[in-house]
Amino acid sequence: MTDVINKGRVLIFDTTLRDGEQSPGATMTHDEKLEIAELLDDMGVDIIEAGFPIASEGDFKAVSEISERSKNSVICGLARANFKDIDRCAEAVRSAARPRIHTFIGTSPLHRAIPNLTMDEMAEKIHETVTHARNLVDNVQWSPMDATRTEWDYLCRVIEIAIKAGATTINIPDTVGYTAPAESADLIKRLIETVPGADEVIFATHCHNDLGMATANSLAAVAGGARQIECTINGLGERAGNTALEEVVMALKVRNDIMPWTTGVDTKKIMHISRRVATVSGFNVQFNKAIVGKNAFAHESGIHQDGMLKNKETFEIMRPEDVGLSGTSLPLGKHSGRAALRDKLNTLGFEVGDNQLKDLFVRFKELADRKKEVFDDDIIALMRSGENAESDHLQLVSMKVVCGTGGPAEATVEMEIDGEDLTAVESGDGPVDASFKAIRKLYPNTARLQLYQVNAVTEGTDAQATVSVRLEEDGIIATGESANTDTVVASAKAYINALNRVIVRRGKVGEGVDTREISYKDVT
Repeated sequence: MTDVINKGRVLIFDTTLRDGEQSPGATMTHDEKLEIAELLDDMGVDIIEAGFPIASEGDFKAVSEISERSKNSVICGLARANFKDIDRCAEAVRSAARPRIHTFIGTSPLHRAIPNLTMDEMAEKIHETVTHARNLVDNVQWSPMDATRTEWDYLCRVIEIAIKAGATTINIPDTVGYTAPAESADLIKRLIETVPGADEVIFATHCHNDLGMATANSLAAVAGGARQIECTINGLGERAGNTALEEVVMALKVRNDIMPWTTGVDTKKIMHISRRVATVSGFNVQFNKAIVGKNAFAHESGIHQDGMLKNKETFEIMRPEDVGLSGTSLPLGKHSGRAALRDKLNTLGFEVGDNQLKDLFVRFKELADRKKEVFDDDIIALMRSGENAESDHLQLVSMKVVCGTGGPAEATVEMEIDGEDLTAVESGDGPVDASFKAIRKLYPNTARLQLYQVNAVTEGTDAQATVSVRLEEDGIIATGESANTDTVVASAKAYINALNRVIVRRGKVGEGVDTREISYKDVT
């Protein structure tokens, strides 16, 4: 007996555990398959294609245990068009409350040539194998592999044979991602209108993403009359992948005005299962992937961030909460504007005036030009900026360091000392040592380095390094700190900042300055 279906509802057939796992390198362990199947069952997926039972003992065991554990979903196994495959599949799904056998054969000229079958021989094989499957279970799905490249008359003929043999679902695979949306819709529509008995079965669509049109083709097929979409989490699958479950489900939800169909999938669980599948399969989700990518609800452009702060619907057609996220992300980068920076500062607990924001924004832009993304800790480091460098006795103008395996490092340092530009070149045991020696050459001093410490403010190879330097001279202890994406530059600035504090403590410059202040923090 066929699945009872409301014509206004689309069944979601997830094949992450079968087609998805066929991605090279995406093999999952037994326990991981059970976990993903449980998540799919819980989120309301109608049919779970749990595996290819004949492929291995492991696949058979996984399909069998998933069948035993499933509470809601139809559990399906895949089988080629032969009795041995079908029998093994039936045995694997036997304990499922709602078992399904999915059997297939390639019907295009290219695929018929592989087993060297004539059209008539293949037609007979389809009749025999679908009949055999239907004698084992009530729910049988049949697929003419490479349907979109199969001759029209022959496609109609074999679909009619499969329906008469007992298939309850006819799946039309675009096996190589060859078709286009208009063709996809027209094909399903014509098959339903042409093939006898088509109105008594469910038509399904299985689209690959070789040309980047899998989701569009699947939705077009639904417009043409299909009522089952085959898909995978994150679009995982052979070659360029399959239709992504999250994309079709959210498209039906968001564009209900022109696609008035519903699904039983709980969209709030999408993000969780997406991340879990990415972890167990080893296939990370690209940042700009629709719905589940890191940037799907992230806005860096200043214009976009300003619009989002005023009205989220300005640049978002769905709510991040609908897929299980806590909210929108406004990552800061070189395209961000003052509104986003002020909002971030307020979020972090800082209230700044217009003039302070103007100064901070300039330094933020300088930092953003050197980093791909500016994190919260980077902003905090900016806010911890101390005195204005213009009042310092010593200022770094520029520096260049050459280092490597060929010999000692060499540093060229240009400094402004009391308004005069001076340059020195020194070599040393590494770039930091060479830089410090050049600074001491330009500004001779007897201060002894007590502490040199480097910490990363944020993660990644472009993270800001925070360098702390503590100097001691004749009982005077002064600390300098600087943060920069270049560790050597941060080191030189921290050293110069500490020297400036030593000078202040000596009382040689900076009248009126509290000489008890021994810490200076400069962030650029």
